[in-house]
Amino acid sequence: MKLYSRGAAFLAVAFCAVLSACQEPYHQKDEQYYLISANINLPYWQEAEAGLRDAAQVMGVKAEMDGPTTLSPKEELDSFEKAVALHPAGILISVMSQELLKPAIDAAVSQGIPVICIDADAPDSRRILFLGTDSFRAGEESGKRMANILKGQGQIVIVTIPGQPNLDERVRGVTEALKKYPGIKIVQTIDDKGDPRAANDGVSAALAKKEKIDGVICLEASGGSGVAEALHRLDLTGKIAIVSFDKDPETLDFIEKGAISATIVQKPYIMAYYGLRFADDLHHNAVHEFKDWRTAPADPLPAWVDTGTAIVDKSNLAAFREALAAHPKPL
Repeated sequence: MKLYSRGAAFLAVAFCAVLSACQEPYHQKDEQYYLISANINLPYWQEAEAGLRDAAQVMGVKAEMDGPTTLSPKEELDSFEKAVALHPAGILISVMSQELLKPAIDAAVSQGIPVICIDADAPDSRRILFLGTDSFRAGEESGKRMANILKGQGQIVIVTIPGQPNLDERVRGVTEALKKYPGIKIVQTIDDKGDPRAANDGVSAALAKKEKIDGVICLEASGGSGVAEALHRLDLTGKIAIVSFDKDPETLDFIEKGAISATIVQKPYIMAYYGLRFADDLHHNAVHEFKDWRTAPADPLPAWVDTGTAIVDKSNLAAFREALAAHPKPL
């Protein structure tokens, strides 16, 4: 009886092994995904690339980031269209210009390529979902922090990139938050074009005109370090408050030195990591509410995933740095 049981068990195991060998792997060898953005050499996007690579390694697929090394929506469109032409399993994109990229995104989805927006959205396009920061809320946090630093009184400058939808939402959030602080006035908005040198030049020019500036709110990653450098050169470190955005190494260094009061931290690693996993689920039609996401009357995934923010200042900087994972630099 025992011999029979052992033999049956052996046959069952052998049958399962043969069956498993005959089954096709979940991921194909040529399964390729892309993340498209602009300014891809920025630390922000290097962190996103780390999330992309880590997710790809876990899933056993190929994934790479592409896009211009400057803030160029036209070049970003070229990179996106180049990726679409390869008909990949899915594309993640941070949209610099919805007007420019919407037709290309719509065309890609029509071809059956899942397109997911991360960081910066194109809500009027056919993209499947957006994964990123609630920009309006993040702008509100920036405004509230500056208002607390200035104790409700002062003149401030905003550093941003006008016309970029996610940044315009942050400006709207700042403006809404400051309605509760009538003693604070926005006296100027500077376009830094995603370049710390432009932020440096813009603030320097404003101060050269002897304009009274009590604080600067920077709403994208490059602005904080550029403004802090300008104030350092003019011997104004700590005399004009800076609330920055993101966690570039230079930004964190300036917080340690007391040049930047606080920064609103996003999660690009999380955006890319889960963005790739969502794209993979779509490609394999893993969510079975509908037969196929391409013909479904509603998207099978969440329409919007807020990855959240954190505020880092001198009080929690050491703990924040200690908690950060040391992601290897991409080749």
